[in-house]
Amino acid sequence: MTRAMGAAMRRIHVGNALSAFGLGFTVPYLYVYVAQVRGLGPMTAGLVLAVFAVAALIVLPLAGRAIVRRGALPVLLSALLTAAIGSLSLGLSASAATVLLSAAALGAGQAVMQPALATMIVDCSGPETRSRAFAMQFFLQNLGLGVGGLIGGHLVDPTKAGSFTLLFAIQAVMFLLLVVVMSTVRMPRSPRIDGTPAQSAKGSWKQLLGNRAMVQLCVLGFVLFFACYGQFESGLSAYGVEAAGISTSTLGTALAANTLVIVVAQFAVLRFVERRKRSRVIASVGLIWAVAWAVAGYAGLGGASQEMATAAFVSTYALFGLGEAMLSPTLAPLVADLAPAGMAGQYNSAFALVKQLALAVGPAVGGPMAASLHAPYIVVFLLFSLGITVLALRLGRRLTAVQDQPSAAGSRVVAQGGAETAPAPA
Repeated sequence: MTRAMGAAMRRIHVGNALSAFGLGFTVPYLYVYVAQVRGLGPMTAGLVLAVFAVAALIVLPLAGRAIVRRGALPVLLSALLTAAIGSLSLGLSASAATVLLSAAALGAGQAVMQPALATMIVDCSGPETRSRAFAMQFFLQNLGLGVGGLIGGHLVDPTKAGSFTLLFAIQAVMFLLLVVVMSTVRMPRSPRIDGTPAQSAKGSWKQLLGNRAMVQLCVLGFVLFFACYGQFESGLSAYGVEAAGISTSTLGTALAANTLVIVVAQFAVLRFVERRKRSRVIASVGLIWAVAWAVAGYAGLGGASQEMATAAFVSTYALFGLGEAMLSPTLAPLVADLAPAGMAGQYNSAFALVKQLALAVGPAVGGPMAASLHAPYIVVFLLFSLGITVLALRLGRRLTAVQDQPSAAGSRVVAQGGAETAPAPA
């Protein structure tokens, strides 16, 4: 990594931390703000959360092409400005229409930030530093979310709308501050597709879908996010309350345990992950999460004492955190290494789209099942976790040796080797 790339990477990491801090500042309190503080009711509050998902699904297919054609930095700056406008207007909105429009702007901006920042990390890193760069990104995101949520919780007062207006205003300022920070980034030159006709957007998606390794990774990614992240704040929490008798304060403790494991274990896990095949690391995560679901089953169905059930439930979230720490230096670098030259933005956006779909479907499926069908819920998601292991091992057969384990190739460049030309033998 050159000195210029290192300077750019430091600013990108600051950007990740600030954006996560801004999200943690407001997202946990959106429902209370819309439903109770503004008096718009639970239906409108639910629609706001749905608008976030819909906005992301609309803009992400367009974001990838924009990143390829214009570069990640201009797209990121546009997303930050859009999110800042949406955040500030959301804090000032009092009607359902303005709340929904503001949420759409905020959700669209937030969605585009993810692939733009990921593409900038790819452009500023090499094969030997990419896993560590994405591990740092994940570490800072979790730290920012946790600190933002903690500070935001002390600022809000459900009896005072002005406290929420202040909260959203601070979030908008964070996004604008991030615009200033990121404007100083000097990105290294990266391959870019310019001057191509508009119809080529279809061609780029066709090219992506023709990369069978990337398609398999997207399927695997959907199952990963559906079976873990899509259950955190919906199905698993509902199961904990209904089946294991967990209090709401214990839910907060479980989420804190998840974040703590990620923050403490991230770089220790990184040293383990860097020396091993990516496909086997992901397969190991599936097994760890299967154990986590089994422990959750014990908490709610094993007839344990309340103290043991509580300990088991918190342990479930901690085990999920360990798996997340293993995935952060694995998934995103693999997406980048599968992308042909100049197409990292398209591939990052496609993977972010898959993630968003899983996060939209996961709560819709898991929430109702967890609330009433406790045993089937645990069995189904335990099987999904074992499915992650199977899909990861199958993906390993599709990857080249360098894509699966860049450390074994020394200084060879893998970011340009996304085309499916020489799959590793099974």
